[in-house]
Amino acid sequence: MSTEFRTTEVMQVLMTSPCQGMKRFDARKAVLEALKELGLYRGTKDNPMVVPTCSRSKDVIEPLLKPQWYVDVKDMSARAVKAVQEGELRIIPDMFKKTWYSWLENTRDWCISRQLWWGHRIPAYFVTVEGQTPGQDIDGHYWVSGRTEEEAKEAAAKKFDVDVSKISLRQDEDVLDTWFSSGFFPMSVFGWPENTEDYQLYFPNTLLETGHDILFFWVARMVQLALTLTDKLPFKDVYLHAMVRDAHGRKMSKSLGNIVDPVDVILGITLEDLNQKLNEYNLDDKEIKKAIEGQKVDYPNGIPECGVDALRFALISYTAQGRDMNLDVMRVQGYRFFCNKLWNATKFALGSLGENFQPYPEFHLTGKESLMDLWILSRLSQAVKLCNEGMGNFEFPTMTAAIYNFWLYELCDWYLECIKPVINGSNTEAIALCRNVLYTCLDAGLRLLHPAMPFLTEELFQRLPRRKPDAPPSICITPYPETCQAIPHNPALEYHVEFVQNIVKSIRSVRSEYQLPPKAKVEVYLKCSEIEVVQMLKSFENVISTMGNSSQITFMVNEEEPPAGCAVMAVSSKCETHIMLKGQIDIPKEKEKMETKKDNLMKSLAKLEDATKMPDYLSKVPEDVRFKNEEKMSELKGQLETVTNSIQTLLKLM
Repeated sequence: MSTEFRTTEVMQVLMTSPCQGMKRFDARKAVLEALKELGLYRGTKDNPMVVPTCSRSKDVIEPLLKPQWYVDVKDMSARAVKAVQEGELRIIPDMFKKTWYSWLENTRDWCISRQLWWGHRIPAYFVTVEGQTPGQDIDGHYWVSGRTEEEAKEAAAKKFDVDVSKISLRQDEDVLDTWFSSGFFPMSVFGWPENTEDYQLYFPNTLLETGHDILFFWVARMVQLALTLTDKLPFKDVYLHAMVRDAHGRKMSKSLGNIVDPVDVILGITLEDLNQKLNEYNLDDKEIKKAIEGQKVDYPNGIPECGVDALRFALISYTAQGRDMNLDVMRVQGYRFFCNKLWNATKFALGSLGENFQPYPEFHLTGKESLMDLWILSRLSQAVKLCNEGMGNFEFPTMTAAIYNFWLYELCDWYLECIKPVINGSNTEAIALCRNVLYTCLDAGLRLLHPAMPFLTEELFQRLPRRKPDAPPSICITPYPETCQAIPHNPALEYHVEFVQNIVKSIRSVRSEYQLPPKAKVEVYLKCSEIEVVQMLKSFENVISTMGNSSQITFMVNEEEPPAGCAVMAVSSKCETHIMLKGQIDIPKEKEKMETKKDNLMKSLAKLEDATKMPDYLSKVPEDVRFKNEEKMSELKGQLETVTNSIQTLLKLM
């Protein structure tokens, strides 16, 4: 029914004639005066209540009951529930099935009319028949519907058994509920209700991705309408992403000033410009002041330029957080640095390939590859497996973590560093093998990363040579990597390399602890408990030497002892690393520095411990501050233990 018509009808029923036409507050005063004149007034009492007001106009909001249009969805809801129960429709993650059942098993008639100025106008018409006066029935007897006004007129003429010329129609001024209109989206976008070619090709769809907050309001409505009107589900899978909140877990709000505009993250923005944007939100001065203070705390230096790919990668990685994702711009910036690393690594790798490099038409192993070649191929195989599993199971953080670790920690930090002596050497066969392995890692690595970083990977992919002349011209249409027998996974080799990596970490730890110059080469003694361990480590001697910047590596077994003057670091129960420090550092001076550092650590720790022993510490200090203090004390104790051990080592060297 039209808003104007129904409002008038209802008011005529509920209002007495002296008050008709009055504004609501004037009418209330008139009612009080009338009660007093009639001797019916008994007094006034306060009634505690919350009076809702409009956030913009500050006007008082009062509910007014009006007749509406409804849809009976009992049968529609039952079909939607059954589709999920029988596995025809999959909701991901599974935890949202409970929400689906809760809404649809307790559904009510759906009110589809709205009193708004915008939207799809309801195709319902109030009928006036020439020579007849409408009765008091406002619930539907004098209403007809039709796709067009002509269709509605014909329906009205048939209903009232009169000639079409005697029918006058007035269309309802209400509009359809947004969710009702958008519920037709999977069908109408392809031309439905016409049986178009696009509709035949693309309906039903396969996957819908949306936020979990509109699972009922939109997703359920699409399913209900599609099943009712086409007898088909609109899609097979529904993937629900988490809601984006700020870094503190708060809902993004204009008044808090914590709304993160994606464009600002992509392009960057100063704090001053962030403050200026608050004026676009139509906030009052008090809210603007509060929002500015919030922005100063969260973005003291503004938002750094991060780019599209870094933001996209961050949001995909955040989907592991479930119902909510707390967006930290600093984490997005971290992925921008990852983009820089990719660019520089690919640039170095392309330089290592050489100008006239041509990869094998099909990758294959020759049997002459080095252990590190086989290791990086094994790690690539595992990354391909994890990425495919993550994509297939909608566990996107599995994909991003796998490809991030492969590129950053395995390809860049280890393989590229290990092959520098090979690339710069004179063994042409080893160089050729190494280049083909490197190309395979670049090619597959970029394709694995492409869905999460489309722009950077496309740019870098265009710089790679192709295996075949007819290879796809763009990474967009290049097949996604799949597990291949030509690139085997080798768990045993990976275990050995992990052992070697721990040895290198121990060497680097000692170098850092005693502040050895980066270019200073050290003598390393590896004391092993078993001859088999020595034999395995000898096959990685060049790797340990390169990655640990060692001048000499000596292997020892059981009772053999390294010379005096070494710092010791336990790698495992099977191996100890001994690094010669004599001649590398000024031992008395280093001992003095360590003791000064120990004194400072003890003072800091004592100060924190004294603060935690205050009588009112638990009652007055916030929980988050107490937690940070506990973490700081634990960190200081760890540093103190390390420094104490270092001093003991230095004493042995004196």
